[in-house]
Parts: sequence; structure tokens; C-alpha cells
Amino acid sequence: MPHIETDYLIIGAGAVGLAFADTLLDETDAHITIVDRHGKPGGHWNDAYSFVALHQPSAFYGVNSLELGTNRKDTIGINKGLYELASGPEVSGYFSRVMHQKLLPSGRVSYHPMSDYSGDGRFVSLLSGAQTEVKARKRVVDATYYGTSVPSTHKPKYRVAEGVRLVPPNALPGLWQQAGERAAHYTVIGAGKTAMDVVVWLLQSGALPDSISWVMPRDSWLVNRLHTQPGMEFFQESMGGQADQMEAIANASSVDDLFARLEASGQMLRIYPDHKPEMFHYATMSTGEVELLRQVRNVIRMGHVQAVEADGPVLDQGRVPMPPGTLYIDCTASAVQQRPAQPIFQPGKLVLQIVRAPFPTFSAALVAWVEAHLDDDKQKNRMCSVVTFPQNPAGYLGATLVSMMNQFQWSQDKALRAWIRNSRLDGFAKMVASVDAADTEKVAILTRLRTLVPAAMANAQKLMAQET
Repeated sequence: MPHIETDYLIIGAGAVGLAFADTLLDETDAHITIVDRHGKPGGHWNDAYSFVALHQPSAFYGVNSLELGTNRKDTIGINKGLYELASGPEVSGYFSRVMHQKLLPSGRVSYHPMSDYSGDGRFVSLLSGAQTEVKARKRVVDATYYGTSVPSTHKPKYRVAEGVRLVPPNALPGLWQQAGERAAHYTVIGAGKTAMDVVVWLLQSGALPDSISWVMPRDSWLVNRLHTQPGMEFFQESMGGQADQMEAIANASSVDDLFARLEASGQMLRIYPDHKPEMFHYATMSTGEVELLRQVRNVIRMGHVQAVEADGPVLDQGRVPMPPGTLYIDCTASAVQQRPAQPIFQPGKLVLQIVRAPFPTFSAALVAWVEAHLDDDKQKNRMCSVVTFPQNPAGYLGATLVSMMNQFQWSQDKALRAWIRNSRLDGFAKMVASVDAADTEKVAILTRLRTLVPAAMANAQKLMAQET
């Protein structure tokens, strides 16, 4: 059995694993070995549907050392006026460039695609079956902890009757190639961002709103993309928006009141104003997308699908008839598996998790910096408390509070503060640092933000106590 040695063995060549490797490579002289089941870098992006795109600006996604996109703004479409959102194919190509133009040419990275890590320092080739033993001198890095799944690799939990036509979103662009009659109706199953993408794609591709049914177990709060823009021309929307968030948290009397305040200030959106959202996963959309989604009025709120029969779906609260020839589209895969948080830094092991919501690649890069520059695991874990990914509005509070607590810890370290300020993945630190002291309008926004943070942190803890 071949035997290799390395400093860090990274399991997973997806966005998180590559972001960690990129920063570790720049901050240390370590040797890195990357093992991944896919045939090329990019993780779940290799399996995603072709019309998928980022839902936050390309400017702060990917790895720290290589720009994604051209920093342009869209001039047409539902993202008009806002910074570009890289498409799935663009992201896949980007991660190939990261591997082949940055990591491998360094001479300190070895990459083993089509390989499955079996634990105990061994991985096996999925093509030959050959096993390789790896000794990690420093750490084994788990970049797969969240278990991201996409529709094409996900098996629905509900039963599907024989003859029912159920497809993942990946199949939609190829419908023109399939023999037989076109679908008489489209039923989208799922309430998350994937389902929203599918409904948008159907409408933009020519489907009539009345030909679409949407099985939505829960409505979702959405982040308004306008307030995530990285350019200085959006300073009022981005930094002023953060101040509005802090004010809402500081003054809210309950979680419901908080989201009413966030909606009133334009921070949060909902698709259907007459329905109270009970889900929050950081899905981010423009007002143009929301207006398009509202064209679909046949929304089925009867719980989760238990089965899809020949004549329609069976849900928690009953059956719903569907026309013959209905095409069902499964959008129930979970982007983030709900797994208990655990310390990121452990003896001989490192488990990558989010330390600033909702930014997985920034989080991975920052963890790499901390790994490179601090010595004690207790101190490292204190600097990198895990942010639990929210499932509902109450979870937003916890994620925001831990993110703010981490931000305070980082601000106390001069070197880390400088790294964040220069990191392209941060999005806003450089914007803040470049504010001219003579620009009274921007200075007033930052002063308001800083003033509100302590009150927001204090009240967030009270609101969370109410929820337990």
C-alpha cells in the first residue's frame, strides 16, 4: 500500500475545503493533501442544476486570493442594478482555476480526485480500488461536515407511485430532448432557495403562472439582496442596512416584532405578504425576483409530501388533485444538514464550520488564518465560536449574536483585523476602512452602527432567552 506524508489532509475539494487550503497556503509553508470523491474541484457545484447561480454577489465568494467575476453590475433582468451573481458553470470553472492555477503550481499541494476517504488515514481510489495511507503531521481537516446535498444526488423521502413523472431541477433544461407530450402542469415540491430558482426558471422560460403549483410546507423570510452589495455606491444600503438591523434587534420585543421591524426597514422580504414566514435559511433575493415569484398563486400549504400518487400528492393534511400529465420537480434537498456544532479545533483534527453567518468560504479562510497564526486550541476555539445555521426566525438571532461575538474577538487581534480588512471575502471591512473622515454622511452611518451594536447584543440575548 502506498504511503504518503503531509502536514494537512483536507477531506473535500468543495468551496470550503479550497478556501481553507488557499489561505493556509498563503499564511504557512505547510504541505497540503486534498482528497475528494468528485472528478474535479468544486464539490456540490459539480452536481448542481445548470441554471443555479449565487444568491449573493460574486465579489465575496470563493477563495481569498482569486477574484470571482469581473466586479460588474447587471444591466438587465431581475438582478438589474446589482452586482453580478456567478452562474453554476462559472463557479465550477473558477474552482478548477483555483486548483490548477494557484494550488497545484505551488508545489505544496497534492490533489486526489475520485477518491473516498475511509478514515484512519486512508483513502481509496473510486476507479481502481487502490488504497493509499496518509500520515497527517498536523491535522486532518474535515471540509464536508455540513453534508451539502443537491437535488441530483438527493433521494426524496416521500414515496413516488409508478408512472409518476418526477425529476430533479437538473432535468428541466433538457425537456425539449425528451419524447412524448409536453407536461400539462408543473408541481414544484419544496420551499427553499432551490424551489424558488425553479419557479423563476419556469416563468422566465415560458411557463404560465397558472400552470405551476407550488408545494410550500413553510413560507420563508428572505434577505433583501440590495443590502448585501459591496460597492461604495451602496454604502447607505449595506452599512446603513447593518445599522437598521442592529436597531431592529436592539428595540424588538419578540422575534415576531424583530422581523416586522426588519421587513419595515427593507432588510427582509417575503414572497406572499398575507402569509407569515416560519422559515429562515439566509436565502437572498432581489425585489424583482420576489415580484416574479408572486405571479404563482397556486401555493399548497398542507404540510410535507408523504407520497406522490398518479392523481396528485398526498400531504400531511390531505390529498391535492393534479391534472394528468403533471411533471413533479423535487426541490427538497437540504443545502446544509442539521448536525450538532462541535469545536472546530481538536487534537489532530479540524472540523470546518461557519464562524460568520452566512459566509462559509470567508469562515473557512479565517479559520485557516487562525490555525496558521495562533498556537493554543483553546484560544483558537474562543476566536472561532461555531455559528449554528438557522432554520427559523429565532435561529437568525442566535446566528447573528454569535457572529457579532466572533467579530468582537477578531477586532482585538491587530494582525487578524488587518487580514480581514484586506480580505476580498469579507465584503465590507475594506469599504469601512476607506471612508474619508471628512465624509460626514458615511461617518454618521458608521457611528450609528457602532452605537447600536452593544444594545443589539444585549437585547438579542434576552430575546433568545424568551424562545427557550
